[in-house]
Amino acid sequence: MIAVVTGASQGIGQAIGEAFAEQYDARVALVSRTRTALEQTADACRARGGTPLVLPTDVTDDAAVTDMAGAVHEEWGPPDVLVNNAGAFTHVPLDELTLEGFRDQIDVNLTSAFAVTTAFLPAMRERGEGHLFFMGSVASLMAYPGNAGYCAAKHGLRGFARTVREETKDEGLRVTTVLPGATDTPTWAGSGISKDRFMAPEDVAQSVVDAYRLSDRTVLEELLLRPQEGDV
Repeated sequence: MIAVVTGASQGIGQAIGEAFAEQYDARVALVSRTRTALEQTADACRARGGTPLVLPTDVTDDAAVTDMAGAVHEEWGPPDVLVNNAGAFTHVPLDELTLEGFRDQIDVNLTSAFAVTTAFLPAMRERGEGHLFFMGSVASLMAYPGNAGYCAAKHGLRGFARTVREETKDEGLRVTTVLPGATDTPTWAGSGISKDRFMAPEDVAQSVVDAYRLSDRTVLEELLLRPQEGDV
């Protein structure tokens, strides 16, 4: 099977790539901006039985996204799984958030998912099968102080994913929005919060694989995950 994972150089994206490599011997297209970090994920995928394709790409660059999708199609064809995981988090109080900063959060967390999805969707629709995952957040459901741009983007991502679901459900495609709470990723580096309060990225990755495993007759539309002791 073929999986495309954006934001694959670390955290949840890295764990998802490795999980599909290990459990499906998958061909995994690994997408993020930094080649050196992607190569480390690629090595981990190979060690788990997968075949990686390293594609350094800035998903906020429309032309780069088009080139990336073209490379995947030329090498392997349309993906069985597309994971829109790329994103970034910046904590800025509303009275300090600039228009440029707000737009940056929308671009990386929302607009990039539209660009990546529409680059792959025509071929997936033509084939009549495939599973699209959108990495939302508990911030897709709730508002958090100091997170206006991020919350707006993640709310928008959930709405976009729901629309993709409605427009493709009669064409054999499945769509799942994953809504994780605080996860042990570099986003929380330096927070001073104990690792025990965070979910493991491997747990989030396993939930994605498990959602994919369901029969074609069933789709897990939304998946909410939280640390056992609740939000951080």
